[in-house]
Amino acid sequence: MRKVLVLGAGLVSRPLVQYLLKYPDFTVTVASRTVSKAKKLVENHDRGNAIEWQVSQEDELKKLISEHDLAISLLPYTYHTKVARLCIEFKKHLITTSYVSNDMQSLDSAAKEAGILLLNEIGLDPGIDHMSAKRIIDAVHKKNGKVLSFSSYCGGLPAPDANDNPFGYKFSWSPRGVVMAGMNNARFMKNGEEVNIPGKELFDHYEMVDIENLNQFEGYPNRDSVPYVETYAIPETNTMFRGTLRNIGWCSTWKKIADLGLLNLEERSDLKDMTLAEYVAKVMGVDSADNIRDQVAKRLKLKSDSDILDRLEWLGLFSDEPISENQTTYLDVLAARLLQKMEYKPGEKDMIVLHHEFNAYYPSTRKKERITSTLIDYGIPYGDSAMSRTVSLPAAIGARFILEGKITGSGVMIPVLPSIYNPVLDELVKLNIKCIDIVTNL
Repeated sequence: MRKVLVLGAGLVSRPLVQYLLKYPDFTVTVASRTVSKAKKLVENHDRGNAIEWQVSQEDELKKLISEHDLAISLLPYTYHTKVARLCIEFKKHLITTSYVSNDMQSLDSAAKEAGILLLNEIGLDPGIDHMSAKRIIDAVHKKNGKVLSFSSYCGGLPAPDANDNPFGYKFSWSPRGVVMAGMNNARFMKNGEEVNIPGKELFDHYEMVDIENLNQFEGYPNRDSVPYVETYAIPETNTMFRGTLRNIGWCSTWKKIADLGLLNLEERSDLKDMTLAEYVAKVMGVDSADNIRDQVAKRLKLKSDSDILDRLEWLGLFSDEPISENQTTYLDVLAARLLQKMEYKPGEKDMIVLHHEFNAYYPSTRKKERITSTLIDYGIPYGDSAMSRTVSLPAAIGARFILEGKITGSGVMIPVLPSIYNPVLDELVKLNIKCIDIVTNL
């Protein structure tokens, strides 16, 4: 019997647990601070176990890892290296869906010496994006071609029939996390030039992206794309861009939200018993919340009938409603309001869109190609979200194939090798998660 330990029982965990429990030679233990969540994931399955556990319980974590064959950490990324070190100590494999941190990468030699695989970035953005891109890149190289440009976009959005608010967005994970991601610096290559974007200017730099069978979207840079020239082994490329997709109006609105000062993370003690309008006035440093919409319009140099002001008013920021209790930063107040107004309703579907664009050139024939690869996945009404499926199922498949010996290796890895991406992508197709590739001669 193969024993899998799952650390964490958050929003994306259920498809992973249920996938592994389909296989009769697997047992799954879910360890969570909230044991009721863990029990809900295993659903009284005779090969599923739910236990109460907190990250501070290191002795219990050692025991759990020593008793299992593989650990899957769905904890916040800051805890992954703690888990990884124990996996190395007990010579157990580890899977995460998070980006490889410097601390995680530093464990590469120790993991190789222990003969275990620390497989990271096997979810969605990062994960399926790596695997689908690398499969196409390797196919071009196999035909002695060159990838001259690569652009990739990914977004988790409401499905069109659930897209019913002026922001064009609903939260399938932490609003604070979404907002913080929009404050990162960005770096990418375009036409042979390196471009650096400070976080405060991020939303000024977006492009319109056309996705076949869907509407246009806004695509803005996602963190540092430049290292992927090496990661994807395409030194010949002159464009390397990884971006985030949002519905139209997102970037201009969030630029103004940032300009207004609502993303400030400074701890404060003066937010108690305020209305939302008073909160906005406080952020702006003005004495009165009277006519606050007009004051905001003037501060942001917007016309009085601006769509951006309409979005802020819809969010309630100009209202006399009280702010949520126990908020200690301006950003916390905003995040709480976002979650309140932009949650998915029961039965509503989310949507994942992943879209790659390549320009390839074959020197021997002087042939040029434009290749697109697009994944569109929808959540299941009253069931698993597209976000949870696309994040957790690649990790579940990776865990299964490692324990079955179909994926081998040791050290800190991400899924950019054919021996990993081919079996995982092929299994995802069986679960109706598939990229559609289109090749156009230029």
